[in-house]
Amino acid sequence: MSQSRGASSSVLILPAGPADAEALARVHVKSWRETYRGLLPDAYLARMSEVDFARRFRRALTFPGPHEVTLAVAAPQGLLGYAQGGPSRAGVEAEAEIATLYVLRQAQGLGAGRRLLIGTARALAAQGARSLAISVLRDNIRARGFYEHLGGRADAARPQRGPGGVHQEVTYRWPDIGVLT
Repeated sequence: MSQSRGASSSVLILPAGPADAEALARVHVKSWRETYRGLLPDAYLARMSEVDFARRFRRALTFPGPHEVTLAVAAPQGLLGYAQGGPSRAGVEAEAEIATLYVLRQAQGLGAGRRLLIGTARALAAQGARSLAISVLRDNIRARGFYEHLGGRADAARPQRGPGGVHQEVTYRWPDIGVLT
């Protein structure tokens, strides 16, 4: 994609539905391979299956949980990213959590990720969320810089079991979701 830095107007942030499952799976697998090379085991990244993830997306989008939101970044060439959020996994009252936010490398730095984060925060705030959290691998410096630039406050790193073993994870919080919306 050859766009200038201000090209975020050429992308749309839209609610994702079951018909988007294959495109979301493609974005998920490709973005993980781009983002986590060197952070997660190569063997795990190589085994990731678009077919398996498409099945998961289709099920999650056909039968979403209460207050779950999935938004996608759409451009003329297809989907370039997505975010999924809902109530905090920690059960914190009125706190929402973005469980996943991925943007393909070709669309990074164009404002699509920012618009996706803000759109998801707005949707979650409309459902009553007053604060927001998102977790990231401690060594994912680019993502950490993105969340810090948008005002997220980092908690201390903590061990978290994930693909390939235990990794250090950092949670970013916005105590007032309104700063994003």
